[in-house]
Amino acid sequence: MKHTLEDAEERDGADALRSFAARFHRPNGAIYMDGNSLGLLSYDAEQAVLRVLNEWKTLGIDGWMHAEPAWLSLAETLAADLAPLIGANADEVIVTGTTTANLHQLLATLYNPRAERTTILADALNFPSDGYALESHLIGQGLDPQKSLVRVPSSNGLHLDEDQIIAAMTPDVQIAVLPSVIYHSGQLLDMERLTHAARARSILIGWDCSHSVGAVPHALTAWGADCAFWCSYKYLNGGCGAVGGLYLNRRHHQTLPGMAGWWGSRKDRQFDMTTEFHPADGAGRLQIGTPHLLSMAPLQGSLKLFHETGFEALRAKSLLLTAYLMELVETELSEHGFTFANPREPHRRGGHVALIHEEAARICKALKAAGIVPDFRAPNIIRLTPAPLYNSFVDCWNTIAALKRIMDNQHYTNHPLGRELVA
Repeated sequence: MKHTLEDAEERDGADALRSFAARFHRPNGAIYMDGNSLGLLSYDAEQAVLRVLNEWKTLGIDGWMHAEPAWLSLAETLAADLAPLIGANADEVIVTGTTTANLHQLLATLYNPRAERTTILADALNFPSDGYALESHLIGQGLDPQKSLVRVPSSNGLHLDEDQIIAAMTPDVQIAVLPSVIYHSGQLLDMERLTHAARARSILIGWDCSHSVGAVPHALTAWGADCAFWCSYKYLNGGCGAVGGLYLNRRHHQTLPGMAGWWGSRKDRQFDMTTEFHPADGAGRLQIGTPHLLSMAPLQGSLKLFHETGFEALRAKSLLLTAYLMELVETELSEHGFTFANPREPHRRGGHVALIHEEAARICKALKAAGIVPDFRAPNIIRLTPAPLYNSFVDCWNTIAALKRIMDNQHYTNHPLGRELVA
């Protein structure tokens, strides 16, 4: 079956979310397929930043109390907006820090090795920064990462087997830290099953949701997860280097933060400046320093769009877009040696399509020259992400049409081999 542009236009005509694309800036008019690395700027996010700048200009220090919303509690305001996206209570979420810094805070708070439980369980495919953090905490506890950090292997370098992860949940494991979505292949792990397995074995479990928040529904509290952390610059469209977020289940709210700081104080004691720390009641106690207002503001504008669309509708469109991309690859590029790294089943797929090709680096450069923005992951993966807020079926059709022209004419052979800068 050959797909046509008219077919793509018909699909867009039936899309109830198609109007939201007009609320985003398109860099240089390109077709942007890199939302899993850095989401686009929305007009709503832009206006939120301009609002905070104006509050700074007109209110000065009074912005902490009299801005709208007040800067003092902006992190908590955003947490309440974000909580439904991860299936949590508002007091279990806080917008703060960065992905790795938040993992460090959660480990400092929850990793408590005892004689019979010292091991941290991880995997061989997670983003390297998580591994650096895990190793540093083991070293800080006087433990050898070679012995106390167990990484569940991958049989193919792309996917993880949930059965193997559960088998690795042995009595010596104190905490497991796993990715919700494998960042290069796009595999979505069965978070509910793995969380229940950890809980049944009295193992704490934390999730790196960087590649799922804003793309995949979560039910962290219902599943019983202990903690989670994420960035906000991918599917949440919070901007480059945006403030991240973390989740702490209510059963841990009486635990003191492993790394205490004044911004983790109760708001009514924030400016008492006493030597005694009065921690906030919920996840907010894990905040450390003064929040970065100008990096938090765009997230408020972006979250407004998520609430307008409804997250289930966004996930449904995301699955339709990625399925359509895969159909186009199969029908239009069958002779050019592409295979899929991502799972085909909807319940096992995150928000992006990962194509494997030996010339992936050159092909990505050729796509950029053709006005398509993809994402390259060494050594041979092209990630294409049709973000449901701003991408369309026509975008998908044009992307594969451009890719077909490149492959048919071998335009990629003229591009020097090199790695793209990725976040």
